[in-house]
Amino acid sequence: MENVLKDINPVLQILIVMTVFSLLPFVFCCMTSFLRFVIVFSMLKTAMGTQQVPPSIVIIGLSMILTFYTMGPTFQKMYEMGSVPYQQNQNIVAAINEGSKPLKEFMMKQTRESDLAFFVELSNKVPPKSPDDITVWQVAPAYIMSELKTAFEIGFVIFVPFIVLDLVVANILLALGMFMLSPTIISLPFKLLIFIAVDGWALIVQGLVTSYNQ
Repeated sequence: MENVLKDINPVLQILIVMTVFSLLPFVFCCMTSFLRFVIVFSMLKTAMGTQQVPPSIVIIGLSMILTFYTMGPTFQKMYEMGSVPYQQNQNIVAAINEGSKPLKEFMMKQTRESDLAFFVELSNKVPPKSPDDITVWQVAPAYIMSELKTAFEIGFVIFVPFIVLDLVVANILLALGMFMLSPTIISLPFKLLIFIAVDGWALIVQGLVTSYNQ
């Protein structure tokens, strides 16, 4: 494999690099911890009932910053492993191949075995004898599925207290005969008060950051 990579024309190497750069937004959004962060924060915003607060740009910015915190060691390993073959023989393809290994390792730690087995079987290749035989493109869809499931599980746990509060407020208004008053408007200040009292942002951020297996 290494000999094949070394023999690739430099022009083709540049085209491959350009293609990789065009995929970077996809890689960052779907193959890092950013996916879990942005989904959970979006569901939190929906559960609280604050339509425009915090703004979407703030949620994305916070998710990006937390992603760099959780993925920092992985990004560092990617740079170190990818820079070695490039410095030795200026082979960009080999550098990308080596640099993607820490990312694959990170994703495999977060991926459920059932999801990974499904996509490995779907690829119709020889069953891998070791994790090294699994390609990053087999791990990526399994990782996305696992992250979506985990994010929705966390979102469900976050939703439950807010739904209970909405039901309590709705029953109180019903008992008082205030049928025309929206329960959502009344419950929103109480949601904010309780969320601030328990330091909700710190709890959720700390829980999300520590939920990753490094």
